[in-house]
Amino acid sequence: MEAIIKKYINENKEGIVQLIKQLCEIPAPSHFEHERAQFCKKWLESNGATGVTIDEAQNVVFPLHCENSNQITVFAAHTDTVFPDTEPMPYFDDGEKIYSPGVADDTASVSILLYMAKFFLSEKRLPPNGILFVFNSCEEGLGNLKGTRQIFKDYEGRIANFISFDDNLNVVADRCVGSHRYEVEVITEGGHSYDAFGQENAIAKLSEMIAKLYQIQVPVSPGTKTTYNVGTVLGGTSVNTIAQSAKMLCEYRSDDKDCLAMMRHEFQMIFESFASQTVQVHVKKVGDRPCSNIESHKVEALKKIVVPMMEKVLGQTISFRSSSTDCNIPLSLGIPALCIGVNLHHGIHTREEWVEKGSLSLGLELAIKLGIKVTEV
Repeated sequence: MEAIIKKYINENKEGIVQLIKQLCEIPAPSHFEHERAQFCKKWLESNGATGVTIDEAQNVVFPLHCENSNQITVFAAHTDTVFPDTEPMPYFDDGEKIYSPGVADDTASVSILLYMAKFFLSEKRLPPNGILFVFNSCEEGLGNLKGTRQIFKDYEGRIANFISFDDNLNVVADRCVGSHRYEVEVITEGGHSYDAFGQENAIAKLSEMIAKLYQIQVPVSPGTKTTYNVGTVLGGTSVNTIAQSAKMLCEYRSDDKDCLAMMRHEFQMIFESFASQTVQVHVKKVGDRPCSNIESHKVEALKKIVVPMMEKVLGQTISFRSSSTDCNIPLSLGIPALCIGVNLHHGIHTREEWVEKGSLSLGLELAIKLGIKVTEV
């Protein structure tokens, strides 16, 4: 089998790079992944896949030998990018690296997962417990993990393990970071900047609220991390208008559910404190990513399969971290999940994002071997 895998990788090196380029040319902001979804479905079908569907969340789902299994392993990579662009992303290949916004997070992983599926099809391998290949939507930002939520709704009670390709090649995210995200709007009377001077200004009140949020002391608990952030601020009408309305998007995160609950209390207290007869405060939760709710030994059992394989393929020790990924959903449901990488990259969520081309072969080797190993245990 080792020789077969090596031969397959060598034959498809250029194909992987070409596929990444094609995918980068298809814009896919969260909630707008339909064109990439159609592309992935057609690509799978052109390589022999049957039964490929696109569900209501715009996930591309390819079940392989899953018909009678309640021990399915999901391999997933998300099709959306963090960037709102609706035009093709700039793309540059210097021979060693591929530069394109979103190429590492998570376009290259989608390419690897497609070629992993193609290997199982070309070799006519039917994994005993079934593989569900998922090219899911809405992992980023306010996508709020919609795609993965849909998978666990549609396959409730049938998924035994979940592995997401969405990190660097030598990293495993084995703990999930939960988060709550809010859109907060402050509304005041406003008015003319000269004639109504002294009346409440929504931008000023929102600024005071933000300053108050940044005075919060995050809870400290051994082995955990908690953060908060104000990400966007909008408001006002013109330079000579006392702003009637101002909005922000803000969040707090933690890899500990108790710390997350403490931050929820702190934020709500501050939001409520700014409401008055002259100031309205409207708070809308726009994102809710759950923390882990699983016995640690279940995750450790999956790690005992995955990590030795990673170290064998890469020839190095693996590092571990907490992260906010599609794995949040299965881990919150008590289902073992790991987020791993299938390429080396740098600069995710920046316009300078790149993937190291030489790492793609290792990533595909790892993906194929994990697909064979995990589903046979």
